[in-house]
Amino acid sequence: MPTAGTKRNNHATSTAHYLSDQQRARIKQLSRSWLWRLELPTWVLIGVIYTGWFAGVIYWQQLGPVLGSVLLILLSAWYMSLQHELIHGHPTRWRWINQLFGTLPFAVWYPYGLYRDSHIQHHRDEDLTHPEKDPECYYYTATQWQYFHILLKGVIRLSNTFVGRLTIGPLLDIINTLRSAGRAFMSGDRPAIFMWLIHLGLLYGLLYWMAGYGISAVFYLLVISYPALSLTKVRSFFEHRAAQESSARSVLNEAAWPWRLLFLNLNYHLVHHDLPALPWYGLRQIYLENRVQYQQRSGQFVVNGYTQWFDAFAFTALEIEVHPFYDCENKTVAAEERSGVTKSSHHRSAST
Repeated sequence: MPTAGTKRNNHATSTAHYLSDQQRARIKQLSRSWLWRLELPTWVLIGVIYTGWFAGVIYWQQLGPVLGSVLLILLSAWYMSLQHELIHGHPTRWRWINQLFGTLPFAVWYPYGLYRDSHIQHHRDEDLTHPEKDPECYYYTATQWQYFHILLKGVIRLSNTFVGRLTIGPLLDIINTLRSAGRAFMSGDRPAIFMWLIHLGLLYGLLYWMAGYGISAVFYLLVISYPALSLTKVRSFFEHRAAQESSARSVLNEAAWPWRLLFLNLNYHLVHHDLPALPWYGLRQIYLENRVQYQQRSGQFVVNGYTQWFDAFAFTALEIEVHPFYDCENKTVAAEERSGVTKSSHHRSAST
């Protein structure tokens, strides 16, 4: 939304794409309801996640390692979905308060601030799937791909299968995150170093506290945190594709309700990119009210649940390697700049 996207989330320059003036009026009407104004669903979500997670640790011995691990995996994955909601300006209009609810390192592997900054950059829809501008992109430039070792290409292809994305996908993310941390410390990037020191300090305190209840640091990292990160890969598997129209780059996944609840309706990903400030509990409602229009807008990039991805790509790799038209566009732009031609944007993003 033009107002909510800029006022509520003042660290992001995001605009909204409405399908019509009627939809704009409908969302404005919903935003005036007591449920939306008070953000009660998000407050309840925060309470459930925090209470459940800490209770899972405190009552670890009574729950046992199997039930306790399952509970903490689900709550840690759910917490990552909550962090995404906090980034987009919920449940308060104050960024620092939202950040407080997302700073504890239940997810372990990355600081909240790092996720926030990279995700805001990802919401520049004109750059979606851009190999050098979209931090959540799985595509590469032809030049990058050319110089990759054959073993690395094999790893990438394996990670583009559904099973591979869930098993080695988190490891690749962790490696990239640690590399970015190393660059920050080596270059003397003070804000990034400060962010990492706070994250690591909180993580140390959290793991030390958990050890008192019988959960070792190694156990939490390998048996709980890694599988939780793997679980989030279900949602992000083929969430975006390369397409000329930016609206056709984001999927609409009509997933079952357990997945929708775990991922806070981000399966309706085009709706989220069109309306980045829309709260999670409004995404499904807005999608269902405009289902046909959204499916047309997505270029029929529609999936009937995550089992469809598993059936098609369990051990078959997505064709996500070299970006299909990025290098060609680069050459066109370079040629026009050399000829002194000023190129206007051929497409205006629906949502940034």
